[in-house]
This record gives sequence, structure tokens and C-alpha cells, in this order.
Amino acid sequence: MDILKYMGSLEIEAKDEEQLSRFLNEKESEIKGSILALWKEFSDEKTAESENKDAVFINEEPSTKAETTDEIKEDLKIVEENKSVEISVSNESILSQGADILIDENKTKFEPEKIEQIKDKNTSSFELQIKNKSIIIPNGKVNQDYCFLFKIEELGLTEIGDYWFEGLEAIGLIFNSDTNEIKGKPNTAGDHKIKLKIKRNDWSDGKPVFERQITFIINPDPKSLWKNIPTPNDIEYYKPDSDKCFVKVTSSTNIFGLGKTHKKDIVAASQRGRSHAQEGKPRDDDFYIRYISEVDWYILSVADGAGSAKSSRKGSEIACKTVGEVCEQLIKEKTKEFENLIKDFSTEKSNERRKKMGDSLYGILGNSVFKAVKNIEEEAKKTNKPLKDFATTLIVSICKKFKFGWFVGAFWVGDGGIGIYNKDTNFLKILGESDGGEYAGQTRFLTMPEITQPTELYRRLRFDIVDDFTALILMTDGITDPKFETDANLLKVEKWNELWQDLSKEVDFSDDNEASADQLLNWLDFWSPGNHDDRTIAILF
Repeated sequence: MDILKYMGSLEIEAKDEEQLSRFLNEKESEIKGSILALWKEFSDEKTAESENKDAVFINEEPSTKAETTDEIKEDLKIVEENKSVEISVSNESILSQGADILIDENKTKFEPEKIEQIKDKNTSSFELQIKNKSIIIPNGKVNQDYCFLFKIEELGLTEIGDYWFEGLEAIGLIFNSDTNEIKGKPNTAGDHKIKLKIKRNDWSDGKPVFERQITFIINPDPKSLWKNIPTPNDIEYYKPDSDKCFVKVTSSTNIFGLGKTHKKDIVAASQRGRSHAQEGKPRDDDFYIRYISEVDWYILSVADGAGSAKSSRKGSEIACKTVGEVCEQLIKEKTKEFENLIKDFSTEKSNERRKKMGDSLYGILGNSVFKAVKNIEEEAKKTNKPLKDFATTLIVSICKKFKFGWFVGAFWVGDGGIGIYNKDTNFLKILGESDGGEYAGQTRFLTMPEITQPTELYRRLRFDIVDDFTALILMTDGITDPKFETDANLLKVEKWNELWQDLSKEVDFSDDNEASADQLLNWLDFWSPGNHDDRTIAILF
């Protein structure tokens, strides 16, 4: 029987398995009729047995339910090119129900241009299962460490053998086959197409490697989305977008050159916030640090010009500079009297001596702050601007080490924070209260009339004597907001521990380290969603 006579005459316009199935359904009755006619012709041939002795029959018992055309199609097997296919049936009754199929590997197969190869059932089923599985890989972020444990067993396919990923290297990642982890630091943002390659557990040379394409999303580094437009240098009250300073204080020895006394250094840095950089606006923060070698006193101050005030950058500059210079002048003038009161207070912390100590501190810090306000008022009058245009916060501290410990005095108006911190003893002393308002951005400013009232100035003074400390830290709210989140958290030593640990990762606080200024400025570039204000910090350590 030559079924190829009939099959060769058919024009099968089938490019895939779906189109082939559609064709078989449409031609079902015609195919059955042709096969029956061929069978009748074949029955008369005496040499039928010898011609078909090598044929392989795929048959069911006559009682078995008739196969559909789709089932016939699924039973087709792929053979090598240039081999034939011949269909054999047992009788007309079975043919009428849906003819069985036989395959002869020594004959010529269907022409390749008419019918594409139909895959092995198991192979096709396995491939389909892989394609239908939900595979989700968590998003990564550019320049941030990434690690994801890929659990292949969660796909629920027991036939899986070896597997790996392709396309990860191009985005800065690798797949560790020992730990089954996707690891690395993504370098390119976007929707990336990677491939999961799978071998069945019975794989051998020549067998297929299955592939599943997966979309892997790498989010951009949020920092890269912000513009950094330089501040025009021809604007009024121009100041650089960042500033830094390190004050090295050389350790001293006694008159015989023996016994070295360690002295603390000061470092400060200020960085324009991203919200200002985005629009090319200037930095409003400022700072001032000074060591008075003649009397061994330290002065530190930070200020945050109000973002809504047009000339606040000048207000913060005048405040820091004035309070620092006036403090230095007054400390030098009143050193003996002032230090005697400190010594008396250290021996007896009575209310009477506390009052005398407070009055003396007011004579230095209070007068310095008052002078700073007056200088701002003069600038406003000279330029015919309202005083509120120069609105600024201010935190200032003066301190000195004595044999009995460190004296630290401070004045604070506005938000931000100042604290004496000792990481070894978990000691914390907050030198004042934040003026943070009920709503974000609310605070009090140095230029408000009530601040310079004597009782208000006095109320804002703080002082204490402590054995030693890791650091005295002054910060504007560009740091306290992201690092402490609330005013109440300023009182928690745990939050200061976290701050110091974070600082110490990037800043080397060893003695006489002049590089600490650059390191501190770099640290100020830390990322905190929603916190993009100017950042300024001064540290005595």
C-alpha cells in the first residue's frame, strides 16, 4: 500500500502543530475514505506481508474507545529525514473509528517544507510546564548589594536536573551554583531579559536544553535621578555648595617632656541638600569651629537658614561667624573669672553656685548670641530687606578640659540637635530642647523678637561637667530628621549609638586625622528617602 500517493497529493499549509491539527480536523472524512480505498487495494496484494514485515504497529484492542483525530496526531513520532511513514490498520471497522498509525524508519518521511517536526510528548510537556510556571525574581537596585536565593524546587518539577542563568553578568550579577544564589551589585537600571537554562535529569548529549526567559527589573539609584545644578556664583550672598574644615589640636607634654596629654580635634562639614541642588539654589546652612590655643578653649557652632527666607544663607553665616568671634573675645577677657566659677561649681554643685555659673555663661554666650542678632539686623537695614529674610537657627557650644573633667556650655534655638556622647559608657547629655514645631518645617529662629529677650536667652543656656566623652556633636535638622526621625529620639542613646556607628564606617576619628574633613563631607551624601535638606555637622572628638 502506498499511502504516499495520497499524502503526496495533499497541499498541507501547516507551519506549526496548531495549524496541522486544524487541517486534520477539516480533512478527517476525506482521509478516512482514502485510507479505506487504499486498504482494499492492499488486501488484494499477495505480497502484503513481506512488504510490511518491518512495520511497527501501534494498536489498541478492538474494544478500546476510538481515538480522535487529535489523538492520532499526538501519536505521530518524529523520524530522521529521508525516511518513510506508512499507515497500517487491522480492519475496516477500526479504520472507520479513527485509523491507527505505524512508522517505518526505513522509508521517506513527510516533506520538511510541508510539516514541521512534532516534538516528543514528554519533551513537549516538560517544556510547556516550564513556560507556564510563575517565576519571580525580586527587583534589584543599582549600586546596592543584591542577594537572592533561587529555590528551583518551588517550581514543583521533579524532572529538573542541572540549571543555570544566562545574562546576569551584563548587569553586574552572577549565579553561584553552589549556593543557588544570584549575587552582586547591579550596575545598569532597566527591565533586563535573563534566561533560566534547564536540563532534565535524564539529559545526555544530543538532548535539548530548555530555556525560560525572565524579566529582571533593576531600579535606578535614587541619587542618579536628582540633578546637581551648581549655584550661580553671581548671585547675592553666594556661598560654595559645600564646605569642610578640620582643626588639629596638638597633644601637649609636661615641662620635662614626659607624659603626653591627648587633646581633642574638631571637624565640620556642610553640604547643600538635593532639594536645593535640583533647582540650582544655594546652600543655606553654615558652621564655625575654632580652637583658642592661648586659653585652651573650643568653640563650635552650626546654623540652618530658613528655606523660605530669601537671604537666610547670609543670616546663618553672620550668626555663626559673629557668635564665634565674640565668644573668643569674651572668653579671653573673662578667662580667670569664668574658669574659677567652673572650678567652684565642680566641687559643689549647689543652686547658688549653679546660678553664678549660669550668669557667667550668659555673659559670654548670651552676649555673643545677642550680638549675632544685632549684626543680622544691621545687614537687613543696610540692604533694605525685612529681618525675616535672614531667618536662621543657631546652635553654639564652648568647652574646655580641666583636671576634674570637661566643662561644656551651649545655646540652642531652632531645630537640629546637640549632645555629649560617650559610646564606652553609654552616656548621653542633650544640651537643650529642639524647637521643632507641630508640622514638618516648623521651628523658631534666632531673628524672632522674643528670642533676644534676656529671660529667653537665659532659658536656652545649658552647661555641665563630664568626665570625658567620645564626641560632642552639633547638627542641623538635615541630619537629625533622617537619623533620629523625632525629637523624642534625640533623648535615646541607642539612636546616638547608631549615628556614631554609621559615622565611623566612613570617618576615621583617630587623632590628628586631617582626612576626616573630606570623609565627613562624603558621609553627608548618605541617602534617606524624603530627606533632602542641607546637612551640617560639627564634631569635637
